[in-house]
Amino acid sequence: MKADNDPVAKVLDLPGKVASLPDSALFIVNTLKAAGHEAYLVGGCVRDLYRGVLPQDYDIVTSARPEEVCALFLRTIPVGISFGVVLVVEGEQKYEVATFRTEADYVDGRRPGRVAFATAEEDVRRRDFTINGLLFDPERERLFDYVDGCGDIDRRLVRTIGSPETRFGEDHLRMLRAVRFAANLGFDLEAETMAAVKRQAREIKRISAERIREELTKVFTRPGAQRGMELLDESGLLAEILPEVKALQGVEQPETFHPEGDVWQHLLKMLSLMPAEGTDPRLAWGVILHDIGKAVTRSVDDRGVHFYGHAQQGEEIARQIMERLRFSGSDSETVLELIRRHMLFMNVREMRPARLKRFLRMPDFHLHLELHRLDCLGSHGMIENYDFCRAQLAEIPEEELRPPRLLTGKDLIAMGFRPGPLFSTILQEVEEAQLNGLLASADDARRFVRERWGAER
Repeated sequence: MKADNDPVAKVLDLPGKVASLPDSALFIVNTLKAAGHEAYLVGGCVRDLYRGVLPQDYDIVTSARPEEVCALFLRTIPVGISFGVVLVVEGEQKYEVATFRTEADYVDGRRPGRVAFATAEEDVRRRDFTINGLLFDPERERLFDYVDGCGDIDRRLVRTIGSPETRFGEDHLRMLRAVRFAANLGFDLEAETMAAVKRQAREIKRISAERIREELTKVFTRPGAQRGMELLDESGLLAEILPEVKALQGVEQPETFHPEGDVWQHLLKMLSLMPAEGTDPRLAWGVILHDIGKAVTRSVDDRGVHFYGHAQQGEEIARQIMERLRFSGSDSETVLELIRRHMLFMNVREMRPARLKRFLRMPDFHLHLELHRLDCLGSHGMIENYDFCRAQLAEIPEEELRPPRLLTGKDLIAMGFRPGPLFSTILQEVEEAQLNGLLASADDARRFVRERWGAER
């Protein structure tokens, strides 16, 4: 680190910030410094400290080599030893501790072909964005800024460190990260940075599907989801990653039910209504994909505009998207269920008791219900069916919603039935009658079965 009066480094005193830092992070930094090494908090945690926001994650950089880091701490994991990265485990927390380094000779739009250990300033200048290029010394409560990151935070601007063409050429995922930071922080993308994204947008396809999915999920589950979608579109990334979503633009809908406009505007409005924090990723993707089938099912006749079968078509399109982005099987199935069932709410008040109870006890029903609420508020604004479902959930006792079975297969065998396909039919019919309030006991169920299927014993 250069002297505090070095004109290259802007030095700011941040008194009182250390009190908000976890003891384990301070312990790691202080241990490294006590051993004669330089050590700083770096990146997003320093950005958030400067903004007065409590950081969620903490990264540490140091002059210590990886083997020296491992020697200083009891529990370490050499996750990226060739890049000088070690995980230090303190209590329940894992901290990434990286040696100052430079990187060069990127060969695949992601990984550097050559890494060399370096100084703190050189380490900062190889990073992605100025707002993430800040160092903080918690012992002295001082922030070191080589790249005018504080100025860009004050200007609410996302700008690359150095040439955007170079930064994005090194790691194409940085284009998506630029959009994410702008959306989540409520910042603007600096003009040259945005122009470079537009020029290189097609290169995003060289990045692994898993990394793309992770970045998109962060865009859509954190503050600024609507702005994130708009920036994806403006930058050209949307057309490359999610052309099926891009295709929703200009797909007009009946004004009676959709005064907000076309399907694209409906999607943007729903994203604007999602919570700023803590959105379930499956819900976010359900919002994005629930009407994905409308682009291919729109029809017009003398009665108006229709989207017959859009949920079914949308389910298949969404399945292809999620396979392409390598979603887990569990998450994919949940999102597909959200798409498959989202139109059922329109008939919920006409459902017979048995069907209603099965509907209300669906797995992840809270996600279905929230998607329906957002769907309504993002269009016509009528949430009577949402209110009805909430009222039913409050009024129907758990033992009525999920009552124990009145009969089992063993009971049917005891009644003289031979095991076979008929068992499933009988048990389903018994449960249907039970949920409709027609059967209250095992004796009632046995009489019901004997009356309907007694001849088949």
